[in-house]
Amino acid sequence: MPIDLERFDNFKDAQFRSLEVISPLHVKLILAVQDKSRDFDWITLELDFTDVTDARLLEQNKLQFIDMSDGAGLLHVNKEFAFGIGACYNIQAIKNSTLYIISKHLKYKEGQF
Repeated sequence: MPIDLERFDNFKDAQFRSLEVISPLHVKLILAVQDKSRDFDWITLELDFTDVTDARLLEQNKLQFIDMSDGAGLLHVNKEFAFGIGACYNIQAIKNSTLYIISKHLKYKEGQF
């Protein structure tokens, strides 16, 4: 089931919880986001990228300084998932963002705030 970006308002004003590099091909990103289907209550969303083909990552201590007011883009292009910070509507914008991850597979899990 794909992630409903409208439900999470394209991650606008989300907060980074953590970024974990499990291996060079496996990255886990955890965000706090508002959920439209729960009256904009906050939840935790875990994005699990596997078979990573390209990425620009930041150190954990810099995540709190990322401006998420424009949210993030998440695209499925050429059989890959591309996540980038900001209003990213194409792959080039994602590759120009402060932080991005491109992978062949993506799983997500919702959790308590």
